[in-house]
Amino acid sequence: MEATKVPQLPIRSLCKQNLERFRPPPIFFRSYLSQIAPEDYLERINRFVSFLDPGNVKIVTAMRKYGLRNLQLIANKTNIPRPTVHARVSKLEKEGLLRTWIHPNYAKLGLVRAMVLLTTKPGRELLAPEALRIPGYWLRLIRCMGECNGYYSTHAIPFEKRWDFEQYLEKIVASGIATEYRVFWLREARSPLPDFSYYDAKKKTWTFDWPRWLEELAAKPPLTERKDAPLTGTFDKKDLIILKELIKDGRTKLSQLARLLDMTVPAVKYRFDNLARTGFIHEYVIDMLPFAPEISDLYEMILDFKTREGLYHGERVLATLPIVRTLSRVEGSNSIAVRMYLPRTQMNNLLTLLSALSRSGILTGFTYVLLDPMTIRTQTFAYKFYEDDTGWRYDNMEYFEELRKPCRGLTQACGERQGIRGCRNAILTCRRKPCSGRFELGSSSDPAACTRSDLSPLL
Repeated sequence: MEATKVPQLPIRSLCKQNLERFRPPPIFFRSYLSQIAPEDYLERINRFVSFLDPGNVKIVTAMRKYGLRNLQLIANKTNIPRPTVHARVSKLEKEGLLRTWIHPNYAKLGLVRAMVLLTTKPGRELLAPEALRIPGYWLRLIRCMGECNGYYSTHAIPFEKRWDFEQYLEKIVASGIATEYRVFWLREARSPLPDFSYYDAKKKTWTFDWPRWLEELAAKPPLTERKDAPLTGTFDKKDLIILKELIKDGRTKLSQLARLLDMTVPAVKYRFDNLARTGFIHEYVIDMLPFAPEISDLYEMILDFKTREGLYHGERVLATLPIVRTLSRVEGSNSIAVRMYLPRTQMNNLLTLLSALSRSGILTGFTYVLLDPMTIRTQTFAYKFYEDDTGWRYDNMEYFEELRKPCRGLTQACGERQGIRGCRNAILTCRRKPCSGRFELGSSSDPAACTRSDLSPLL
């Protein structure tokens, strides 16, 4: 059992600014990211750790248990005055340390999630995310390194268009942007809150009990899995707008939704309650980073279990670990996609644990890539491509034609006569302009379709 303590310095009375919110850079990292003073580095770590106090931990844990939309209920359950609860939650949100949203039930919307690992061709790295964005159904794009050097992305594709999407990925490879790809079709995601029972708020330390976790994962799995009865329900375009707003902020007020939809608050509440009752809201997510970003890394792993029972048991145990951010089973296999966020010093222990599980026959293998959080770009599902009378629109021929444009543009601009200046201009042309505020432009010019692109959306 091991306890890791974050180094601390006395916090100066006046901070220059809040925690950095990372955004994808135009070409290279800005100077203030490339040249950081040691005292600023440690000050940011100190500031992060200061927010993990007993009061905030108690509030966030109660939000997970009792719901995140009713702060009065949280105040009652924690015996903390409501103004204090509201002030603390608002402060955490303002600092970018706490975010809330929902996982919609994509299957009920006629969509299926795909995780793509795209290995890019050297020199074409900045074209890859533009190519992955062309169909408009992307959810997340992140630069990745490791077994795949290129881009990690997730997409919500119309169920009947899965084969078409794989054809599109083949076209990206044929265009010379990438050398290969792997696609995993995922089931609905789970995002557990970090288990703060492993955290000592007074000592500011986390306990990483690797021997105990290995023992739990290697234990004999139960024979059965509990299955929830499927819930039926219908939806329309207005329901999709409600869901995409809740993906952006799980605590969006009904009055805000009413203004957006030009409806009365009771009418919006009826729709909201119906979506929750019929299972379109799969899960409310509370995202609070357990470790300071400056000393931590983000990984995406595929764990291949030997048996189906081992998969079910492994999923239950993994959901209790403070280093696990998101879990999604892989369709048609005994594998699970796990997003891990942990201090750099613990990565070797994680690999040792996975190696031990492989030797004991629990796992048949595992794959992982390092994700660069400074390159995260996210958007909500492509609600604009849905019409009540025709359903989801997906046109591969249109996407093939769009794919040819950036390829031709970069080839012409990056010729030998143009040199590096021509390549730089072409790269700038290929990038789309960001939305105003803290959002990154998605498949349309509507900022409402986008979600935040700072470090916090690690899920």
